[in-house]
Parts: sequence; structure tokens; C-alpha cells
Amino acid sequence: MKLRRAIGGAALGIGAVAAANRMLTQGAGELEPALIGEQRTYRWRGMNVAYTEAGDPDDPDLVLLHGINAAGSSGEFREIFSELASEYHVVAPDLPGFGRSDRPPLRYSAALYEDFVTDFLGEYDDPAVLASSLSAAYAAAATRDTDVSQMVLVCPTTKAGPDPKQALRELFRAPFVGTAAYNLITSRRSLRYFSADHGYYDTENLSDEWVDYQWRTTHQKNARFAPASFVSGYLNSDIDLGEMLSNLDVPVTLVWGREADVTPLSDGRALADEADARLVVFDDAMLLPHVEHPDSFLRTVREELAETA
Repeated sequence: MKLRRAIGGAALGIGAVAAANRMLTQGAGELEPALIGEQRTYRWRGMNVAYTEAGDPDDPDLVLLHGINAAGSSGEFREIFSELASEYHVVAPDLPGFGRSDRPPLRYSAALYEDFVTDFLGEYDDPAVLASSLSAAYAAAATRDTDVSQMVLVCPTTKAGPDPKQALRELFRAPFVGTAAYNLITSRRSLRYFSADHGYYDTENLSDEWVDYQWRTTHQKNARFAPASFVSGYLNSDIDLGEMLSNLDVPVTLVWGREADVTPLSDGRALADEADARLVVFDDAMLLPHVEHPDSFLRTVREELAETA
């Protein structure tokens, strides 16, 4: 009798977790575009990759690559996208597994994203690239096989998680426990915590509307699979970023928030020296100077791209 009650209780518990997981996904609803522009689809390896395009196609191409985190999407560039489109042909994809792009239950890897960025950039004629965090490493790796005209990299890094841990990845991929754990770290409270911890210098710049969008993008169907690889270290790049950038024959500008601690300014100074790159530092900013100081950031981007032009 006790065993039967225990089994029944366990079944009820599993059922309750599964029901809660389903309710969260259903409550998120269909995700609308985070950026204003033409909504396009790039077909890649059987996936539909969503991207937003704006500006005159005859203007210079500028590809924006958002950073990698559980709530990552092209919406990271919401404060600067429309302004950039007044001077450039701007394209911003949601990377596979994020945003409005397909999210198949793959074991995502840095190599997959390096391949995607290589192929996506190859669709354009020597585009300029603005990339953030880990995506900056993917863009640097892509230059081995495709040409770019210039790179502006925001707090670039090759490592944003632990060394690869298979057990942790498989935990988050698990259908019940993994989904419940994932829902815990992507609650609205957790998203605000992570933003305040290392994303924003001033959380007054983090609106309730944006937190809601982040929550909904993290609760789309299959949303946990790409972040499962991120938190377990499988999206870390194995390139030597300094060497890769120093070998480029195009201008490289590094943009850093002075108060960044996940990738501290000391890393930026060392990387700028090794890569012979210009370093632009924003006060009162952490990982997102383009969100917290969009006007100043736009001036920096325009100055850097104008020099190349």
C-alpha cells in the first residue's frame, strides 16, 4: 500500500511538473519580431532562420549578431537598429535556436554557430559586422572563409560558460526535470537578476516590456536546447581570438563597458594590444553599452565605419 501511494505520488508530481511546463510554453504565445523592418527567412541546414532587414539595399551592408544567453535575440539591437538603417543596409538574424528562428532539439555547438555565421555573412558582399559577446568569436572564426569590410565587437569573448560539462547539458535537455530547471533560471525574476548582475549598469534602463519579451522568447517551444549547450560550456569557441583578429587586414574596433565584470575591461585592453585594434570604452556600462547608451554608441559606430568608407 505504501509503495502504491509512493508511486502514485511520484506520478502526480511528474504530471504536475509536465502540466506546469506546458502552461508556461502556451502562456508565452507566438513571438513577434523585436525589430522594425522586413521580416525574412534564411533557409539553413533544414532550419528557418528569421532575420530583420532594413535600409536601402544599395547602401553598405551591416550585419548585426546578437550575443548568446538564454534570452538572446536580435532584439538586443532594438535601440540602434532603425537609426543604423538610415545609413546602412542592416540585417539582424535571430541565431538558430533563439528568437523567432527554428529551435530543433540539437546538441548545439560553437562549430555550428561558426558555420552559420560563415554562411550567413557569405550572402553579402564584404559586409561590416557588429557582433556581441560570444557571437564576436563566431564572426572572427568566420573570416577564415568569408570576407568582411570591418568588425565592431562589443565585449568579445571566446568563453561565456564553464568548460564543457556533458552531465549539465543533458540535465537541461531532460524532458521533465530539465524543463523545470530551465524554467526556474528563465523566470522573470531570474532574467532581471542576470541583467542586473552583469548586463546592465543601471537597471532603470531595463524595461518591464523588454523583460516580458525575454521571458516569452525563453518559453517558446524547444527554447531550452540551445541554452542547455550555452550553460554547460559547449558554445565556448576554441579559437585564439587575439591571433585571429591580428591576422585580419580589415579594421577592428572593440567596444567595452568600463564596469563589465564577466569580461572585464582588462581583457579588452589585452585583446586590443594583441589584435592592434582600437578600444572604445563606455563609462556607466557593462555588457550592453549599445542598449544603455545608444546615441553615443551610434556615434562611435558611424565614426568607425565612416573611416573605412
